[in-house]
Amino acid sequence: MSGSGGPALARRTRVLLEQALELYRDSARATTWLRRHLARLDDPLRLAVLGPQSCGKSTLVNALAGERVAPIEVAGWQPPAWYRAAPEARAVGYPRSAPPFELAVRRAEQEVWLDGEAAPGPVDRVELDWPNRALRELTLVDTPGLDRAEAAPVVEGVSTEADAVLFLLPNPAQADLGFLRATRQHPIARAAPVHALAVLSRADELGGGRVDALISARKVARRHRREGETGLLCQDVVAVAGLPAAAGRTLREPEFAALAELARVPKAELEPYLLSADRLAGPEFPAPVDAGTRAGLLERFGLFGVRLASTLLRREAGSQAELAARLVARSGLDELRESVGRYLTGRRPVLKARAALIALEVVLRMEPRPGSAALAAELERVVAGAHEFRELRALAELRGGRVTLPDELRDDALRLLGDEGQAPAERLGMADAEAAEDGVLRQAAAVALRRWQQHAENPALGAAARRTAHTLVRTCEGLL
Repeated sequence: MSGSGGPALARRTRVLLEQALELYRDSARATTWLRRHLARLDDPLRLAVLGPQSCGKSTLVNALAGERVAPIEVAGWQPPAWYRAAPEARAVGYPRSAPPFELAVRRAEQEVWLDGEAAPGPVDRVELDWPNRALRELTLVDTPGLDRAEAAPVVEGVSTEADAVLFLLPNPAQADLGFLRATRQHPIARAAPVHALAVLSRADELGGGRVDALISARKVARRHRREGETGLLCQDVVAVAGLPAAAGRTLREPEFAALAELARVPKAELEPYLLSADRLAGPEFPAPVDAGTRAGLLERFGLFGVRLASTLLRREAGSQAELAARLVARSGLDELRESVGRYLTGRRPVLKARAALIALEVVLRMEPRPGSAALAAELERVVAGAHEFRELRALAELRGGRVTLPDELRDDALRLLGDEGQAPAERLGMADAEAAEDGVLRQAAAVALRRWQQHAENPALGAAARRTAHTLVRTCEGLL
């Protein structure tokens, strides 16, 4: 039922995969592929961080994980790296033409180091199991920087191995959305464009590096969410200053002490030295912080982060914990995590099913046989009837401003679409679990159905709003 956040779609998908396993039981390649995707249905969501060269992917991975786990380097190269929660640390490399091999894992200075000297040739990916609470619901995939000449295999790998994508846009005005379009080449991906979020990953630069730069960057994000192609390709567009976000999540005591020294210098005297990297590293710097430490602060926080941290320490952050929390809050990371929860981890069954359906279509197309046509037809029916996909797009359109409704209708629509929780009682605004026993929930769903049936036929709402109302009619029918 759509009102429970996607379990019905997941069940239908599981049945299709099991039928396909029976159909392809004599094909080792197909059964291996299908079993892998069947097992993935129960795993945490796989979220790939994708974007052009030097856009801050590893920085954002560290910010989301809350630890300095990225990037991973093996034999002088940075392969795609998977980060997932586990009781104990373990790293496995997967070469292109050799069996998997283990890498020694050690931790120093709050960073992860792998011994990759034993790598038997080029490594396609490294999987790092790591004791990390933030990774319990999310497997993060740090991908190589996309180059137009080499993007196809990276995008193809992401499309088959990941359930969702964070696409980083360091400069949205010059963004190449071709990589993001490429993740929708598959017909099911085009039918269900609900797996991607866009991140303006250098939000401080969009605001000219000012302390209030995130305000300007959020306006840019809202415009791209509401207008243009980016909002059509993604569920949300979020502005994040990556370096301050990661530094705030992994702030060290010596860094806090150095920043506190900077903050003790009068603002008028310090600010001219925070206008460029050369001035920050120069010999005339007015604070008793050595050049090596200043270079480390610049690498970890960026100019904007150093400027922001010194301002916060003067005004409101008196301790290391307070500074860390305020850096994270001012970086935009909280908004990104909220968006990831709303559209991705909170809809894990839907996105898992989507990835599995794409994988099943690949098998049916690549290895046709007697019986596969009937299974393909059933697959098409499941995709066409997957109301969960339409709900996610309607939610994104309402929250992003692409579809507008009067305030009271918008609040009701968002709640019914699962924005405040996906259990039927939460969707209907009735958190009392006992209501289900005396029929109150069913009555509330019937009232909501009649209300949205009327809105769906109301010409005053406009075509886009009526289309959303029709989606809500189907949602209410599912709740009943």
